[in-house]
Formats: sequence, structure tokens, C-alpha cells
Amino acid sequence: MVREQRKQATNVIGTVKGPGESGNQYVFITADTQHIKIGEFVSYRLIQTDNVPVEILGKISACTLVDHLPDRIFADTEIDPSAIAALIGFKYSSPEIYEVAVDVIGYFHPNLGFMNPRQPPEPGAKVYRADDPTLRRILNKRQVGEVGSATIGSLLLRDLDAVPISLDVKALVSTHMAILAGTGSGKSYTAGVLIEELLRPHNRAAVLIFDPHGEYGTLEAMRGHPAFSSEDGYAPQVQILTPEQITIRISSLSYADIKMLLPEMSERQQAILNKGFNNLQARKRKNARWDINDLIYEVNEADVVQDKSGNDQPGSSAQALEWKLEKLANSPYFHAFEHLTPQDLFEPGQVTVLQMNEISQEEQQVICAAILRQANQARMNTLKEKITAEDENYLPYPVFILLEEAHRFAPAHEPSRCKAVIRTILSEGRKFGLGVGLITQRPGKLDSDVLSQCMSQFIMRIVNPVDQDSLKYGVEAAGRDLLKELPALTKGQVIISGMCVNTPVLCQVRQRLTAHGGETLDAPSLWQAHFQSHRLRERAAASAPLAGRRQAATVRGVSID
Repeated sequence: MVREQRKQATNVIGTVKGPGESGNQYVFITADTQHIKIGEFVSYRLIQTDNVPVEILGKISACTLVDHLPDRIFADTEIDPSAIAALIGFKYSSPEIYEVAVDVIGYFHPNLGFMNPRQPPEPGAKVYRADDPTLRRILNKRQVGEVGSATIGSLLLRDLDAVPISLDVKALVSTHMAILAGTGSGKSYTAGVLIEELLRPHNRAAVLIFDPHGEYGTLEAMRGHPAFSSEDGYAPQVQILTPEQITIRISSLSYADIKMLLPEMSERQQAILNKGFNNLQARKRKNARWDINDLIYEVNEADVVQDKSGNDQPGSSAQALEWKLEKLANSPYFHAFEHLTPQDLFEPGQVTVLQMNEISQEEQQVICAAILRQANQARMNTLKEKITAEDENYLPYPVFILLEEAHRFAPAHEPSRCKAVIRTILSEGRKFGLGVGLITQRPGKLDSDVLSQCMSQFIMRIVNPVDQDSLKYGVEAAGRDLLKELPALTKGQVIISGMCVNTPVLCQVRQRLTAHGGETLDAPSLWQAHFQSHRLRERAAASAPLAGRRQAATVRGVSID
């Protein structure tokens, strides 16, 4: 007990002055310039009605200088302010006094989380800097290395690795997550760290990544990496599917999917296509497979007009639709029978990366919508025991799907084939074990309903005012005080808030175990390399004329050689 009291005494950094501007805030006075950083965790002791003391955690949100040496002393650069302070008998090493505002978080209950006492500290109460062991215990829902933990980095304002930030994977994947950051802030790097943690032996997740830029191929380095292996023989599997390996069955597409893949159509062509598609669905058995030729036949059957005599005649719209549908039949991504099933894409301890960097945006949206629909239906039918293990859609375990460049798939003010299914999964997926992660550099362009349903947020440096404003309404858990820090964050620094942590924290993302595939190209170095001597010789050799026999000189057609 004496040792604990001494430890507390060494952590005292100030004295409570009184309540702050809001009912959830207090201010204290301090001369400690070392520990009064915005976002730092502090605490005061409160004696409850049962005489049990509890530590009430809070976070520094503002700091104001209230007393200091005269300004004239600071104006003269030749004068040392500390020397003047000593001359006038100032006995403290720092002559400045600060008034610090603290937002109360509460005391930590192991089962209920943080509980706000709604009782401000009394004036004169001592304020302590929260120690590292306490923060390690109460900030994280899961401790490092536990089953269901993901150590993403360490607390930003403490020594590196002094307070690891370990996320709750169950909350992360069941209530969905979003990584929001400006260009070059490290969002894809952070996503790579998160994927590494999900594939560690204490998680062994089933993960699918939609990769529009081909940045996640470096995850292959997890194969054989000692950090991912365990004594029971576990080793993660990495499946990289290039664009030519991505195949979607035509019969799994909806009418809206097909409409998006076709060139612009007239209203009559759309009506004929819709009628032909519905007739095809009605004639085929449920889940029966069909191809483009079947749809073309139904379109021709649906396009009937009457001549002046009232007789039925084939119309002209079907011919135009047939030409457009034949172009779709030649697409390398949509086939009559070849298909990526849930069993092909998901398996515990495996990450599958769909590299879509060579696929058009319209085709990306249709592919994404088809796979998301099928995964959602597979989880529902499996849990409801409507399908057996022999079915290609049998999916008996939870899965996690990561969407890079999410504003492409769920744009705010534009139509999208994926938006509706993403909304459905975000609102209902938790019941069926289907988690979604969204990554975007333009949160202002991401659909607000989609963003608001992501209950865990990773927010990195954002300077665009429109994107900052979108976070105030779409990300409730972060708190206005931390959002003020967005422009000041540097690369690799992230605000983590929501269901995956006990309280919002500022975190420094750890170094990746695998290489990062999204590094920015060094343009000046590449320009300089263009003029290296061996490259100059190579270009000169490539452009030199081929050596050959000289043509004989002639005069009036007679050789003079």
C-alpha cells in the first residue's frame, strides 16, 4: 500500500481548479510542461459511497497559459527568461502556469466498460498521469496475444511499445469497420497490418480483399513467415487471383447487373430486356444455370410489334440488344458455367485477394455485387440449414470482406450496383457472421448511410474540409476533440474509436511484417535513372540501324563498283 501511494505521488501533475465548460469536463492547474499533451490520459481519485476509492480516467482536451513572466522579457532574444526568473526569486524551474481542460471518461468496470460517475472532482484534488500498466489493462478489450486480439500498434503519446493497442477482433468484424484517410496517410499500410493480425495463429480468419489497385499481392510473404506459424502446424494460406482468374457466372447476375454492363440503351430496349430477363427467370428452375444465348432467345420472343393489319411482327429492338448481349458474352469475366464460389474464396486461415486493377469500374461493381450477394446468401442459407456441405455455397464459418477504395462501390450521390447489398450486409450481416471493412481516402464521397453503420473507425490524416465535415456526422464514436487532431496527424498515426476499443485512442501503427505494396513511386529517382550511362547505351543500340550489305552504286542502271 505504501509503495502504491509513493507511485501515485510521483505521477501527480496538477491540482483540480473546478468544473470546465461542460458537465463532463474539469480543469486543473499545473506547471508541468512535459506531460500536458493534448490526448494524454490523466486521472483523479474519487471515494464512492461505500468508501471504495476508484480512479476516474480522463483525457486532456485543451491547455491555456494563465501565468508567465512579463512579455517584455520574451521580446528580447538576448535575455534568458530562466535567468530573469532566478533573479526575481522564482523558485520553480518553470515560471509558466497552465490551465488544462480534461474530458472525463470514467472508471473502468471489467464487465461493463467505462462508467461515468457524473460527479466532478472537488477543487484541490490531485490529478495524476495515468501509468502505462493501467492503460494497458483498461484501454484494450483484448490483451496482446489473446484469442480474438489484433495488436495494431502502440499508444501515440507514450514510449514506443510501452502501451500496445490491441483491438477486439470479434467486435471489429461483427459490427464492421472503416479506415478513413487522405492520400499518403498510410490507410493501405494500416489495412495490411490489420490483415496480418487476422491471419495470426490466435485468429486464423477467413478474409477476402477487393483490391482495385493490386496493392495487396505482397501478403504472399506470410507463407512460411515464422510470425504466422504455430506449434500445431498452422500456416496461413494466401490466394492471389489476377483479373484473368476472376470469373462470375452469368446466371448469378440480376437484371440491373446486366443493364449496367451493356452500352446505353433506349427506354424500349430496357423494357424488352427487362421482360425477356423476367420471362427467363420464370421459365428456369430456381438456381438453374443459363447463358447469354438463353437471354437472347427470350429477348427476341419479347420484342413483338403489330403491323397495320394487327398481325404480330418481330421488332427492331431485339436486334440491337442481341448485338450488345453478344459483346457481353465475349467478356473474360462473365461465363456460362465458370464461377468463383464461396468455397473457392473463403477458408479459415486464408486471405484471398481479388486483383481488379485491369477491370473497368462498371465490371468491378458488378463483380463485387455478385460476390457480396452470394456470400450473404450463403451464410444465411448455411445457418438456416437450407443447404448441405455438398452445395458450392455452403459457408459454415464467419467471414470478413475488405473493400479498398470503398467510395467506388458505395458512392454518396451516384447509382451503384454494390450500394444496396453493402447496406444490407452492414445492417444484417452481424446476425450471420458476415463482416465488412471499408477503406477510402474520400469519406465525403462515401455513402453516409454506409459509413454510419461502421461501428469501428480508423481515422488518419485528413485535410479536406468536406471530408472532415462528413466525419462529424458519420463517425459518432470518435468525439469532436479527437477530430480536431486530424490535420496534425502524420503518416502512420491513427485515431481508433468504436466497438473494438474501450475508449478512442491515438495510435502509432506498428511496422508491417510483410512488405507494403502501395508505396509512392520516387519520380525524381526514376527520371535520373533514365540518363544513366548503361541506359543511354541500351537506347542507342536499340535505335541504331541494322548492319547490312551496302547497296551497289549505279549510273543509269549500270553498276560502277
